[in-house]
Amino acid sequence: MMNPYWSRLVPQLDPYIPGEQSQEADLVKLNTNELPFPPSPAALEALRTACNADLRLYPDPTAAALRRSIARLYACDMGNVFVGNGSDEVLAHAFRALMQDDRPILFADVTYGFYTVYCRLFGLTYQHVPLSDDFTINVDAYLARPAGGIVIANPNANTGLALPRREIERLVRARRDCVVLIDEAYVDFGAESAASLVSENPNLIVVETLSKSRGLAGLRVGFALAHPKLIDALTRVKDSFNSYPLSRMAQAGAIAAIEDTMWLEETVQQVTRLREDLTRALEARGFTILPSQANFIAARHINVRADDLTRDLRKENILVRHMATQRISDWVRITIGSEAQHQRLLTALDRLLQSS
Repeated sequence: MMNPYWSRLVPQLDPYIPGEQSQEADLVKLNTNELPFPPSPAALEALRTACNADLRLYPDPTAAALRRSIARLYACDMGNVFVGNGSDEVLAHAFRALMQDDRPILFADVTYGFYTVYCRLFGLTYQHVPLSDDFTINVDAYLARPAGGIVIANPNANTGLALPRREIERLVRARRDCVVLIDEAYVDFGAESAASLVSENPNLIVVETLSKSRGLAGLRVGFALAHPKLIDALTRVKDSFNSYPLSRMAQAGAIAAIEDTMWLEETVQQVTRLREDLTRALEARGFTILPSQANFIAARHINVRADDLTRDLRKENILVRHMATQRISDWVRITIGSEAQHQRLLTALDRLLQSS
């Protein structure tokens, strides 16, 4: 029942539902695409150092030092960089600042669920563009439709499939009439980043996060790369909402993580190896696996329903994600974990599959 003090907007909202964040002990948590390894030691040391008396002071509202580090990494200017409280906040600002309300926003029918939430929150119309039968994104399907903006997760959330950079460039160049946002939360795990295309494409914005490959989901730092005019729009929205989205500690830890490129390379190699090992093990047990370039895999079993599998694994203290969207309701999403976590998962699956 609607509360009489609510605004008219609130009952119309259908908020995003995050994966279960249980505090139970001895839980194998493979449902929210977190890294199974600790963050960079350099990042942890920077956080410890930043925990000092200066916390009485507000952080730099422009996050200049962090933006400078990101700009060095991507060989661009600071004016091309925007930072926010996780990529979710960066995405929200981009929807508010850059998506037009006179035409529908286009994104895939199977993708990150927050895109629909943002459209409803900001009063934007939207259209789902169906994935191909093999769950890949068909760029041609985005070329002819009217669009107030185009949003593509690459690799795509829930499938792990990725577009090559040349296809992204073709889309961006063909749709100069609107902003094209590429959400690269999982790009470090094997996909081609579109960041190098920003300098020549004033309608492109690339959004990334430190929550996945850099293992800092608890720190909440995301960033965007775009033409300075787009960055200015994001900043105007940010400063109309919260001038200080990143704490002193978040900025310090993020700088150290961005600069520790060797740790990132080694970590991505470990995750890639674990992803390949888990894929082979699940295929040997009758699963079909989509060829992921993310830190998760989408899996479907020939004989067992995805909702039953998710429920039965939960009874074994193992969390995976059943994505109940219509087209992928037969699939579960499994985060790449450690070798020990994978062994727990496979042992439990052997029992469950034998009994079923």
